Amino acid sequence: MSLSVFERADDVRAFVAAQRRAGCRIGFVPTMGNLHAGHYSLVERARECADCVIASVFVNPAQFGPGEDFARYPRTPEEDARGLAGHGCDALFLPQAGEIYPGGRVRTRVDVGELGTILEGASRPGHFDGVATVVAILFNIVQPDVAVFGRKDYQQLLVIRQLVRDLALPVAIEDMATRREADGLAMSSRNRYLDADQRRRATAIFATLEWMAAQRRSGLPLADIERQAAARLRDAGLEPDYAVLRRAGDLGALSGTGDGDAVALIAARAGATRLIDNLAPA
Repeated sequence: MSLSVFERADDVRAFVAAQRRAGCRIGFVPTMGNLHAGHYSLVERARECADCVIASVFVNPAQFGPGEDFARYPRTPEEDARGLAGHGCDALFLPQAGEIYPGGRVRTRVDVGELGTILEGASRPGHFDGVATVVAILFNIVQPDVAVFGRKDYQQLLVIRQLVRDLALPVAIEDMATRREADGLAMSSRNRYLDADQRRRATAIFATLEWMAAQRRSGLPLADIERQAAARLRDAGLEPDYAVLRRAGDLGALSGTGDGDAVALIAARAGATRLIDNLAPA
């Protein structure tokens, strides 16, 4: 199918207005590009929920901190456009920074509060405020009926749901299960940073998540699960940032084995590459 590509917000708005006049429901998939099968599954889910699907590709400077990989984050816009066209996407919004942040500077920011300060937020201060800010801007430009996000970035998914709820944004949020390689490694644009040995070691992340979930069911104390999970990651040659079990609904601390659904979350480095993954209730 043909793919319409827009670089200006006004052109996206005009396209959406025409689709609405035709009675179409709008689905949206915001991404940072370098798309893989996981992203395309989000597009396919959006197609199930909407008549017209729009994706965005924008590497958002507001969610990268000092020393992070903003400059070298993989950018593959031509390849992304071809992939989107082949997976049921109708339009691609491909803006430059000045189109999202007038003057190229982030002046007005969304503060997501406590949820943005724990786990990933503690390791990457300001990250989730940057995510919420750009998503709010993109929602205001595209005005979708439904937007689709992956569960791989579990904390991000909770942040987006909170954003929509707290700011009364008229967007339904759908989520999709994490897409994995055959050996369990979660699909990620950052996987391309890994050399062969790091790629092999990185499979310990999902294996450890499965172990954590099994130990939670068996009744092993939480502190022991988290301590041993970190040790398993180190034994595999990874450096854990965190390996924790938290309440699935809000990432609050668990008090025992009987306090509801839990999600296991890991962030760990394979060499210089920081990888995240989780195992949440189905």
